[in-house]
Amino acid sequence: MEPHFSRGAFLFWMKLNFMRFGFETDFEGGAQRCARRLRIAAESLAALALLSFPAGAQGAQATAPPPAQTNAENPKPRALLVVEDDWGRRVEIPQPVRRIVSLAPSATETVYALGLQDRLVADTDFCDFPPEAKKLPKVGGPFTPNLEVVVSLKPDVVLLAGNSANRKETADALDLLHVPAYATNAKTIDDVLASIARLGEVLGAAEQGKALTDSLRARLVELRRKLGVAPPARVLFVVWQDPLISIGQETYIADALRWADAESVIETKLDWPHVSLEEVVHLQPDYLVFASDHPEEVTSILTGLRKLPGWRDLKALQENRVAIVSEAINRPAPRIVDAIEDVARQLHPEIFAESPHASLPRRTHEGRSPARQAATPAEANP
Repeated sequence: MEPHFSRGAFLFWMKLNFMRFGFETDFEGGAQRCARRLRIAAESLAALALLSFPAGAQGAQATAPPPAQTNAENPKPRALLVVEDDWGRRVEIPQPVRRIVSLAPSATETVYALGLQDRLVADTDFCDFPPEAKKLPKVGGPFTPNLEVVVSLKPDVVLLAGNSANRKETADALDLLHVPAYATNAKTIDDVLASIARLGEVLGAAEQGKALTDSLRARLVELRRKLGVAPPARVLFVVWQDPLISIGQETYIADALRWADAESVIETKLDWPHVSLEEVVHLQPDYLVFASDHPEEVTSILTGLRKLPGWRDLKALQENRVAIVSEAINRPAPRIVDAIEDVARQLHPEIFAESPHASLPRRTHEGRSPARQAATPAEANP
């Protein structure tokens, strides 16, 4: 059976380096080789940029001068905003920002949410939300973008996300090419909200960023109030089912589950751990959680899993206690709050049923929610 795979799960696939690079478990070796290739390409482009090309020569427009440099078309140097990104890099960004290239689906979503889509000149093959983002020029995938195309677009800033398959080597290569690259790298939901606000400031939309994050935070506070002190649901978040891969406790997805009053049964600091099916059977999670915008695909997968040793021994699968949530939970962008609310409604339907105005999303599980172990609710970030 083919593994469950979707655009939303792409970030995990890239981090684990499945299939495309021919390594199922040796991600570090594959990433190092890809990094070397990227550095070689970047150094070659940088060397070419130092040469004086004849007018009209191929690639003559591949690199732009540093932002403060003047020319006949721009007689005055532009002001520079100096910031530190989430990778601790010092970035100088010309102001105002007029041209943005996004190398991460989460960054693309955030730019649209801030109302700055008119400045977005290109994004990646996997930037699919909102639908309008699909129509923009593409610069390749987040893991291996085409830097020559990126530079030719003369962006004022390139946006990356360290937890969405972008690599620091890409940002470093853009530095060599005198292209400002700003990266986010959220580890918690609070980090996600903070990164949205900071991105608004970087792009000259501080008021929009604050208004957006205030609204998202208010919804989370209301969700926490509604959930009260209900014991958390014990869940297995399935990133990939063969081999079985889940999430670590220190990922923003694990934190999203905690906001929804759920706790991953996998206790590890690894971001995307390979998990023993025997261990999961021993832990017996209350729910299995899949992220997909195509629930019919997950339903088909579940039909096959019910026939397999180990999987068929999971009570959650036997009793059809499976939650299918939006792929938005895979992206550290504003829609992750929608996904958190979705998870909470599916795992705690009895709480939301008390509200006559609470509309429940689709659920694949049937009947009442299972009895959960009495435990102190997981602490959420303030």
